[in-house]
Amino acid sequence: MTDDVTAYMEGLAVKARAAARAMASASTERKNAALTKAAALIRERGGEILEINAADLSAAKAKGQDEAFLDRMALTPDRMDGIAKALEDVAALHDPVGKSITKWSRPNGLEIERVRTPIGVIAVIYESRPNVTVDAAAIAVKAGNAVILRGGSECLKTSKALFDCFRDALEVAGLPEGSAQFVETTDRAAVGALLSGLSGRIDLVIPRGGKSLVARVQEEARVPVLSHLDGICHVYVDRDADLKKAVDIAVNSKMRRTGICGAAETLLIDREIANDLWPKLSGALRSKGCELRGDEALREIDPDVAPASEEDFHTEYLAPVLSVALVDGVAGAIDHIAEYSSSHTESIVTENEETAARFLNEVDSAIVMHNASTQFADGGEFGLGAEIGIATGRLHARGPAGVEELTTYKNVVRGTGQVRP
Repeated sequence: MTDDVTAYMEGLAVKARAAARAMASASTERKNAALTKAAALIRERGGEILEINAADLSAAKAKGQDEAFLDRMALTPDRMDGIAKALEDVAALHDPVGKSITKWSRPNGLEIERVRTPIGVIAVIYESRPNVTVDAAAIAVKAGNAVILRGGSECLKTSKALFDCFRDALEVAGLPEGSAQFVETTDRAAVGALLSGLSGRIDLVIPRGGKSLVARVQEEARVPVLSHLDGICHVYVDRDADLKKAVDIAVNSKMRRTGICGAAETLLIDREIANDLWPKLSGALRSKGCELRGDEALREIDPDVAPASEEDFHTEYLAPVLSVALVDGVAGAIDHIAEYSSSHTESIVTENEETAARFLNEVDSAIVMHNASTQFADGGEFGLGAEIGIATGRLHARGPAGVEELTTYKNVVRGTGQVRP
């Protein structure tokens, strides 16, 4: 790590730590004012930001980035409006800071209460999705934290333009200068500095990106990590499914946006209904341009399906490609998911409530669904305003991580003079 990068990152961390102390007691009104002002500035500067994004896209295409990558970094007027709307939605959320979680009394008269508090300084390391810049900053600030943002190099200028709106809004609202900061260097040593914890000044690291980024974070981090791993999401169509509903859900889960982590990558079909369902479902998927790869049982029904390898069922395509397997009922689906899932999102399509209950109870993923598209795996769709990621681990948070998930708690004990014998 170069001395210049080290000094630069330490400077950001010192500012963030000082800001975090002030943010912990910042008023809800002031935080909300910053978020709504940021939304207004993004709308006001929208044309300029779209021009910057077009230049970033052109450069990324010249470097040979694939279509899924380009789609994630691309902004449109509608997406810009969505970014601004997410800020307003977060502002409208209840402020969790200071919220009483539970309270109880002890026989000796002590009153104990658990109260939500900010985590402190959060580092978000992400690849080229410019909306993450605003979503992460908004959620962190609403929860009373300071945040350091390190975005991908291919979209650095777009992310910086969005961040400038947020920074200017913080100033207008009178919040500390260091409460949200953007890492402007593309030197990879900056990531290493954040992962080191910068002498204890970073409290939590959140990675949002591909396997290589997450692998590096897990290997190098010296501070707690809220992981957002790949999304090998499944849709299982049960023998008691409504076939029209099944086609609609499966097609939407895969094809609405193929480059997001909530896109389905594997379709599981109860072999009892495969002959009836597959002609309708395969036609709908093929008409949308989806490439189909199936196991041997499916290829006996439809030889035009390309053979699926073992690796296919372990793959997050982020592209219009779908792996398909026939299974022996809900038990077979649960076993397949346990073997291949990344614990992100799984959905069952069935009209049988008992079967649905078994699936929802036995599948151990962050999000499990019944008769709904996996594309709803999103903080905004969950009513969280936005998300800082989909947590796929088992500790602290699971699924869309929003404002409340960026808080911890402290135990407040009130006495009347008690001493311990």
